[in-house]
Amino acid sequence: MTQLQAPANAIFQNRLSRLKALTPRQLKGMRRGIEKESLRAQPSGALALTPHPAALGSALTHPSITTDFSESQVELVTSAHASPEAALAELTQLHQFTYRALQGNCEGSGDEMLWVSSMPCGLPTDETIPIARFGSSNVGRAKSVYRMGLSHRYGRRMQTISGIHYNWSLPGVTSEQYFALIRNFRRQAFLLLYLFGASPAVCSSFVAGRQHELQKLTDNTMYMPHGTSLRMGRLGYQSDAQASLAVSYNSLEGYAASLQDALSRPYPAYEAVGIRNPGGDYNQLATTLLQIENEFYGTIRPKRVIRQGERPLHALRERGVEYIEVRLMDLDPFETVGINAQTMRFIDVFLLHCLLSDSPPDTPAEINELKHNQHQTAARGREPGVMLKRQGGEVALVEWGGEVLAQCAPIAAALDAVHGGTQYRDALAAAAAGLADADTLPSARVLAAMERDFDSSFVRFVRAQSLQTRDALQSLPLTDEQLARFTALSEQSVEERKKIEAADSLPFEEYRQHYVSPECLEVRVPEVAHV
Repeated sequence: MTQLQAPANAIFQNRLSRLKALTPRQLKGMRRGIEKESLRAQPSGALALTPHPAALGSALTHPSITTDFSESQVELVTSAHASPEAALAELTQLHQFTYRALQGNCEGSGDEMLWVSSMPCGLPTDETIPIARFGSSNVGRAKSVYRMGLSHRYGRRMQTISGIHYNWSLPGVTSEQYFALIRNFRRQAFLLLYLFGASPAVCSSFVAGRQHELQKLTDNTMYMPHGTSLRMGRLGYQSDAQASLAVSYNSLEGYAASLQDALSRPYPAYEAVGIRNPGGDYNQLATTLLQIENEFYGTIRPKRVIRQGERPLHALRERGVEYIEVRLMDLDPFETVGINAQTMRFIDVFLLHCLLSDSPPDTPAEINELKHNQHQTAARGREPGVMLKRQGGEVALVEWGGEVLAQCAPIAAALDAVHGGTQYRDALAAAAAGLADADTLPSARVLAAMERDFDSSFVRFVRAQSLQTRDALQSLPLTDEQLARFTALSEQSVEERKKIEAADSLPFEEYRQHYVSPECLEVRVPEVAHV
């Protein structure tokens, strides 16, 4: 049986019947959007310490251009689109407008660039990495205080790691079905890390003073020889505190209850940090295990658009899951905007596969296996014969990946039948080729390019790719109409921020206490905006 031949058994027939039950209208109603984080870097490859460019508007209120953890970390957000190409077109235009703002940034040299790797550029000392600022309103201050809390809890270096979040929905899918999808995604997410991980190396400054399993490649570069995604391994978004969380995805109710516990449970180490320092400045929003919902790190999240004054957990409980957010995709340094249409099509097929497959409840034992598989793939995914844990036993990564691709074949064919052409089957074939030859994967190509052209220097390689990407984006045409639209959005966002600041009536401390109160997780407090 080849990788793309479908296994003829009862489980497959059950999955196939579910696929046939999806109407062409449903399949055409699939939507996807992209959130992309990028550090602003100096031409030397060091972190740019300049403020978020004023021409980009207000990071608090702009619908498409904001900042993530750091003032130096731009986040570009597309709307939901009916095709990968449409999403990429919007993302490309957002990049073009951002580069125009960087060119005219009077605070900087005008030649900053967006760093094209998930692992950061050269970083200054931890305490000098600038935390994002969102203005003087209560909600703006709360966003910055939340990030200050992250810096105390995890360090600022870890927060500068960047990635792509893939937001996905399908009409007619219930919360129960989305949670079944999430369980299956977590079981088989190793395949996305293997195929699309693109962060096998990092600047040595990132791990200075930290325990790690990396090997020395050069004086300034550390790596894992068969690594795929250091960002998603033990070096990335991990913490001892969150390791104590046993979040189950068996139901919306169970998921919400476990998150509410983490949002309400005091954590001794964070109590020691305190809400405020002796000088009166805020250290964090709360001393609980999680300050807010977004602090919970995961490879995938159930999401719901929130209303003004509403906590995300309340929105999920009241109105259910609206879409899911895939959070494990690295920036691909070989792609102009970090991802391409073929990769997006594979994610679409993979998510449909996760939705249509049987999804038994997860267990603590399985959750431990999945954590092992994530770390194993991130650190050693391309190692010949590498094994993963499955149902108490072991299976070769390549063998399990082949099984998944075989199960995806009818889904790709169904999507091609609806949309015309062979693009979904081509995406699946490209994945099969990557599974068969690890040297063709982005993580292997990064190391090969570093060795071939840059004396195995991570920073030199990414710097060159970033400059090349900047030139490519600046050479693309941006029409007067497009420029005017983005300029108007930036100007409107500034006015909206001013209105929010002028409308504030609560003292910040009273606002903070309202926002982090357990009651807010179940009952909306209208006068408190979301963080």
